[in-house]
Amino acid sequence: MAHWLVKSEPSAWSWEDQVKAGAKGTNWSGVRNHTAKLNLMAMKKGERVFFYHSNEGLAVVGIVEVIKLFYPDPTDASGKFGMVDFKAVKPLKTPVTLAQAKTTPALAKMALVTSFRLSVQPVTDEEWSVVCEMGGVKA
Repeated sequence: MAHWLVKSEPSAWSWEDQVKAGAKGTNWSGVRNHTAKLNLMAMKKGERVFFYHSNEGLAVVGIVEVIKLFYPDPTDASGKFGMVDFKAVKPLKTPVTLAQAKTTPALAKMALVTSFRLSVQPVTDEEWSVVCEMGGVKA
């Protein structure tokens, strides 16, 4: 299974909001970048995804799971973009900041570091393990 990272501004949709959505989860709408769209399309049910607070906090704060595969995003008038659904799995015991990622050699090639603006990113197995360890959770 692949791993991913999605970004959200806490003022728009926070980790706490994701947790409140419960087991039914919520959709990840509003993606308007083609690379991010392709990453959403590549996701498989059951895959784990880092939840990253962007702009405010700049940290991986939790893990979500894909519960519904890519489908049309009704907020997209062009019909070109879609979304997936996620449910919260668990918070990181210690958030992993962008600053920490930038100074961790094993994360030097992580998309979070190299492609900072991309809102939906792939995460390698090694990166997943390193961030989980830094965050105090089991990979």
